[in-house]
Amino acid sequence: MSAQPAKPAAITGVEDARLVETIPLDGTLYHVQGVDLDRDHIWVTSVDQKDSRAYLHQFSRKTHKLERRVDLTDGPRFHPGGFSIYKNSIWVPVAEYKRDSSAVLIELDKNTLAVKRRIPVSDHIGCVAVTKDSLIAGNWDSRQFYVLDKKGKQIRKFDNPSSTSYQDIKFVDGDLVGSGNTSKTTGAIEWLMWPSMKLVRRLRAGATDKGQPYTNEGMALKGKDLYLLPENGPSRLFHFVLVTP
Repeated sequence: MSAQPAKPAAITGVEDARLVETIPLDGTLYHVQGVDLDRDHIWVTSVDQKDSRAYLHQFSRKTHKLERRVDLTDGPRFHPGGFSIYKNSIWVPVAEYKRDSSAVLIELDKNTLAVKRRIPVSDHIGCVAVTKDSLIAGNWDSRQFYVLDKKGKQIRKFDNPSSTSYQDIKFVDGDLVGSGNTSKTTGAIEWLMWPSMKLVRRLRAGATDKGQPYTNEGMALKGKDLYLLPENGPSRLFHFVLVTP
């Protein structure tokens, strides 16, 4: 009888990454959606489902305490998604809480959190990444992507070649990086060459000690530092360091 191939080992953390820090965020959060960081702050989007409100929260990176929040609710649109910081702007999608609906892409001033621009989109948009001159927006579970210029003109629309349900996406060093679930307990972080969407790297991810897949919601990547925010409030930010290029 021929030997059966060994099954891949179960992933409990993130493949080819080392957990170096678990950060409890000190402040009220609801159903978390996205995360991004700069040198001084951690920003998180969350949806208050009970009261149908969309929030962007700002935390101190030094103390991990909530510093301020802004209400981004736009009529029936109260689902803020995965978002991205680009220079002095924060780009946040706020959508109706259902598929095939509508959204608005909101550009905020990073310092004042004042709204600088609103771009309507005729679909649910759950996440957005930002390049030098365009916005890459994923709809519900990122089954399709829209590419728009920063004035809102649609340049391109295409199907996601990956089956992973991206919840947060970032544009990093010329690649689109997406994070999402592949089952109820597992997920993946994937690097896709832009604009071909050819898969160039994939890291499998398991679940936290509370049973939430690490890739359940927010993701940010800064060099080799990977940040994942999978749990609703009270939330913990998991800081991994990638151990391979």
